[in-house]
Amino acid sequence: MTEPDTATVLHRPPVRQSTLVRSGVDHTFAVFVREIGVWWPRQPYSEGGDRVRDVTVEPRVGGRVHETWHDGTVREWGRILAWEPPHRLVMTWICTPATTEVELTFRPLGPALTRVAVEHRGWEALSAEQAARDCAQPGGYASGGFDRGWATILAALAAAAHDEPRGGDAP
Repeated sequence: MTEPDTATVLHRPPVRQSTLVRSGVDHTFAVFVREIGVWWPRQPYSEGGDRVRDVTVEPRVGGRVHETWHDGTVREWGRILAWEPPHRLVMTWICTPATTEVELTFRPLGPALTRVAVEHRGWEALSAEQAARDCAQPGGYASGGFDRGWATILAALAAAAHDEPRGGDAP
């Protein structure tokens, strides 16, 4: 008797990164959402690179996260699935060969200290070839490219949010 053919779904753990930001949670969340076009590293973490004029988060469930180029071209990165300012947002991520999901959490550790964590999940949707494909970093998911990428992006956020104006900043 032969065994029936079965498909094995590969478990690919989420990419998890975090950083501490020397700023209150309201300000940190606001910098992420409102000022992403200023601090997000365009090279190599955007499709348009030097052509990018702005990056936008539309602050609501269903809102787009997208880059706009100098010529008016818009490239969508994903859509907001959960919107809980100033503590959490979840979005689809369509910059991968198959749609994945990114969750960002903002946890206050004090009046001027916030832990920002990212969990990028859903890698099972990618084939082995897609998981190994280069992204902004060589080797893609399979070689830790997304780990390195999110660490760089969170470091850029921490630097941008560090100089909190006196009195804070509500989202």
